[in-house]
Amino acid sequence: MGRLGPTEIILILVVIILLFGAKKLPDMARSLGKSARILKSEAKAMKDENKSAAPADPPNPEQTAAQRTIQAAPGDVTSSRPVAEPTDTTKR
Repeated sequence: MGRLGPTEIILILVVIILLFGAKKLPDMARSLGKSARILKSEAKAMKDENKSAAPADPPNPEQTAAQRTIQAAPGDVTSSRPVAEPTDTTKR
């Protein structure tokens, strides 16, 4: 009980194809792959930033004011866009 056999998996795939249509499935898979690449590259960039930044140093105002470019996929320049970093204007 609780295990999926080959018959159940085939039935689930048939239902998915009937619900979404065979033409939309490749687009959905492509979109999912692109999203996974973006997530992976952003996670790697965050890890690299954390390793290179010294914890005792205060943030550099020039560095926070600069714009970053987030790239959707390696080599995909059509969807690249500059992103302004949000600034914290609250006073404590």
